[in-house]
Amino acid sequence: MPENPRIGVGVIVTMGERILLIKRQGMHGQGTWSTPGGHLEYGESPEACAIRETKEETGIDITGVRAIGYTNDVFEESGLHYITLWMRGEHAAGEATVAAPDEASEVAWFPWDALPEPLFLPLRNLIQGLSYPPGIEL
Repeated sequence: MPENPRIGVGVIVTMGERILLIKRQGMHGQGTWSTPGGHLEYGESPEACAIRETKEETGIDITGVRAIGYTNDVFEESGLHYITLWMRGEHAAGEATVAAPDEASEVAWFPWDALPEPLFLPLRNLIQGLSYPPGIEL
């Protein structure tokens, strides 16, 4: 029987016209490209989760963190269901690296019009649900 939905936080981290993505490893969605992110912890704000997860996964600091929306993400093959709270922040300091090799195999900056494939389901859902071109107001 599938579990109740969990709360995830995804972080659109930008530097100029580029977005930071990680290639997922060792968890559901392995081999797909996603933003930094993870589970919202008890008592934690989505903004604090975005800052923590970005630092833990990529080693960089972000600023200007704010909410931009949510997606309803059902992973039918694994029976997982997430509500992903989407945050946006700008690169503040540090060089992006694979800081959590058990969670990511690669970290790279990409222009919005040249995102790698395959994309992680929540990120794909976010992009497909936009009513304006990616990168304009994210």
